[in-house]
Amino acid sequence: MQITRFGHAAILVEAADTRILIDPGTFSLDATFELVELDAIIVTHQHPDHLDRVRATRLVEHNPDALLLCDPETASLVDFGAWTMNSDGLETIVSGLTVRGVGAQHAVIVPEMPRVANVGVTLHAEGEPVLFHPGDTYEYVPDGVQVLALPLAAPWGKISETVDFVRRVAPTTVFPIHDCTIAEAAYGIYWQHVGNFGDVEDARKLGQGDRMTV
Repeated sequence: MQITRFGHAAILVEAADTRILIDPGTFSLDATFELVELDAIIVTHQHPDHLDRVRATRLVEHNPDALLLCDPETASLVDFGAWTMNSDGLETIVSGLTVRGVGAQHAVIVPEMPRVANVGVTLHAEGEPVLFHPGDTYEYVPDGVQVLALPLAAPWGKISETVDFVRRVAPTTVFPIHDCTIAEAAYGIYWQHVGNFGDVEDARKLGQGDRMTV
């Protein structure tokens, strides 16, 4: 399995002859929206840092055969493409990979702000590790995760919750996502806590545009 970061929460997963892009948002690299030959485009929730509705229109045009998968609320909001609704526990076969919905709601930002739908995903195939992208929440913990895309910083989280989430998921490998809100000079403060206290064997500080194989 190859994983490429495309900025903030956006990752490209390539495994079992399948290419899946998750969360192409406003903080994603420009190259995200030029990707082709995608088998699926997945959106965990409606917030613009996870779905840039303007630039994603072009991405969908470049990938006319890709499955478009998102939470029910996002499906009702987007005005381009034919989107399929994802939900907790739903399994969808995308070429050689199985995509399973995880969770239902975004984390609480402030109590006065309504929680939007958020459906994370696991991706797995025979002979490949199980990858988990949670979207924007630490609430839901699926079994058997080996690779965790970890939201590192957000208005809805604090570092003690981040570390606790890593411990509860208990992956073999963890790498950061959702980190564009961290100043470069302060990045190490966040990431060192994951490495020091997350009880994870392989903590990889994957940068924007970087690729790794697991």
